[in-house]
Amino acid sequence: MKSLLQRFFRQGGPTQATPPRRRFTLGQPGPAYPLYAVGDVHGCMDQLLDAERRIKSDARQYEKQGLTILLGDYVDRGPRSAAVLEHLARPTDTTLRRVPLCGNHDDVFLQFLRDPNQIDRWLEFGGRQTLLSYGMDAEHLVSRSGGDPALMRSILKDIVPAHHVELLENLPVMLEVGDYVFVHAGIRPEVPLEEQRDEDLMWIRQPFLSKGPMLPKIVIHGHTPVEKPEFAAGRISIDTGAYYSGHLAVLKIVDGKASII
Repeated sequence: MKSLLQRFFRQGGPTQATPPRRRFTLGQPGPAYPLYAVGDVHGCMDQLLDAERRIKSDARQYEKQGLTILLGDYVDRGPRSAAVLEHLARPTDTTLRRVPLCGNHDDVFLQFLRDPNQIDRWLEFGGRQTLLSYGMDAEHLVSRSGGDPALMRSILKDIVPAHHVELLENLPVMLEVGDYVFVHAGIRPEVPLEEQRDEDLMWIRQPFLSKGPMLPKIVIHGHTPVEKPEFAAGRISIDTGAYYSGHLAVLKIVDGKASII
């Protein structure tokens, strides 16, 4: 299993071919409303609700309704992945507009649901906690299915609601707003946005972390945990490891200025 995981991470993403994910742009110039970005959730439902409360409280000072962008990784590692997906699948109230982007963990979960042969790598990737959030442990799943992928897929279809799968399938991978680009992991330096691969947007670390985007854009991202939000050249990192730190970071951008709330 270890060698399989090593091959998986060396390649930088899932091996199964999937259709390209959607990308959105809200154009230039920058918006006349506040933007909020939320770091990696990883099954931390209480922290997500607290982040949304902070956003709603902060947004009251502005005349125009803001937009919240979640940077992905809603599942794995933390205790309540199923609750997080259920929350994101429901319509928001009138005080919160949100766009959830796709993280690598979300994409791998979807790959696993499509192909349970990948169970070993998914469990070591943090999926054990996700499975438990749906009321089933890994040993019971394997035992009940006898290791047969078709039967395992049938069992998963019974415990993972169809609207959770639909949400995972339809998560976009990038949002561009004015001079800001929101993605899960980062971008390949100096490569035009339209030429970026989904795998890079969800998985990249180097050379993005050391070089930045090397484009006239500021990239807001998560994926690589930091002790506190990191403001670097051309990028802002806000994955503060909520599943172990207990803190889910929220970045605010208003009038072109970024701050943490």
